[in-house]
Amino acid sequence: MKITDLEPKLIWECFDQITKIPRPTHHLDRMREFLVSWAESHNLAVATDAVGNVVIRKPATPGHENAPTVILQGHQDMVAEKLPSKQHDFLTDPITTIVDGEWVRADGTTLGADNGMGCAAAMAVLIDENLEHGPLECLFTVDEEQGLIGANGLQPGFVTGNILLNLDSEEMGQLVIGCAGGKITDIRVPYQKVPATAGLIYYKVEIGGLKGGHSGMEINLGRGNANQQLARFLFECSQEFAFEMAEIDGGNLANAIPRDAWAVIGVAADDVPVLARLAMQYNEQMHAEFKGVENPEFMLSLDQTENRDTVIDSLTAHNLIKALFACPNGVQGMSHAIEGLVETSCNLASVKMKEPGMIDVTVHQRSSVDSRRDEIADRIKALFMLIGATVSFSDAYVGWAPNPDSEILRIATESYRDIFHTEPKVEALHAGLECGLFLEKMPALDMVSFGPTLKDIHSPAEKANIQSVADFWKLLTEILRRLA
Repeated sequence: MKITDLEPKLIWECFDQITKIPRPTHHLDRMREFLVSWAESHNLAVATDAVGNVVIRKPATPGHENAPTVILQGHQDMVAEKLPSKQHDFLTDPITTIVDGEWVRADGTTLGADNGMGCAAAMAVLIDENLEHGPLECLFTVDEEQGLIGANGLQPGFVTGNILLNLDSEEMGQLVIGCAGGKITDIRVPYQKVPATAGLIYYKVEIGGLKGGHSGMEINLGRGNANQQLARFLFECSQEFAFEMAEIDGGNLANAIPRDAWAVIGVAADDVPVLARLAMQYNEQMHAEFKGVENPEFMLSLDQTENRDTVIDSLTAHNLIKALFACPNGVQGMSHAIEGLVETSCNLASVKMKEPGMIDVTVHQRSSVDSRRDEIADRIKALFMLIGATVSFSDAYVGWAPNPDSEILRIATESYRDIFHTEPKVEALHAGLECGLFLEKMPALDMVSFGPTLKDIHSPAEKANIQSVADFWKLLTEILRRLA
């Protein structure tokens, strides 16, 4: 079965078209061109702005011209993550989709249902002639996943509606009315290349097979962070024997919990048995700690590799290991206002040797309290300054304060109740949405966010529940009918 065989057919056909367009964050030219061409082929008014946002407009169905204009909003980009063994170029290759029982997933990559499914729903509304609705503005923003660039760059007047339906949530039955803000901490650690000690045996120490996932939505699940677990193991090794570190690498994206990390270390022959013993103990210990939380097959592996002529200077290497091990990571505090909501978190997202003499570390902080977001970022800055790093901040974004008296929330709640004969969950998220930035620019906006059920987003295990897409479509079209 192909996804174009699924129902509702129109939304799955639109999603299928989207999966064929390469669209990782910061590489959206083809997606923007596709949306413009698609709109023109359906005789729909379309416009783009300076940052690449696209708006497609559709007039009201006859008799509803005086209804309020509604903005349907999703983001064009997707998180580009794949299994280490998967050969895939996100800049050129389409996503291969697989119908797997009750779910749709991709073949070894992220599916891009975040937020391709929201974009597909907006496209389906635009071309479905059987719906009842008022004037529509479908807003497709750019680069939400890193920097919320489209929302930051949105100019007054590009969209005019005062009701916004954000189609970027990941649990059917949930109506979202608030979200956390965030900030990226960019850390640069200078090092010296020094001659390697003669006679060392080199090993690639690698942690692989962790689940990873969304650093906001799934940070509360207690999954392992590959960067921090690698640092933990290397720190334990440093307490037992001396070693030199030639390379280190882990994670990729600020908003994805890192699944894999590795380092190349040089060890004296007499210490090889100690290294092997510590690795065996570590694997036993980690499988006990993460039982029921992580993939059973995740492991730390040791593979002998070719000798290195140069290594990272010893002081920097061991200071970096200590700082990575000590870096705040995971849930840092729970909300005092909303029971069960993570207030503040950190994701030790990536460690990269991008250029000679420099190691780059990225940490993503989130919080529903801006001062806590800034405080945890400053703690990380203070920690890495102790080892001589340069620390700066980027891509800060504000949260979205809940409005329980929202009129669109009332309509969405009643629509859900009447369709499904049960109450929706009205919640705030620890993940970041563009809604807070929209509200800064358009204070009169009344907003709610909802979507189909997606699991393991921002990882190659991402999947979309088929039945929930049908339910999502029912809810979206009923809300539009009532607003008309």
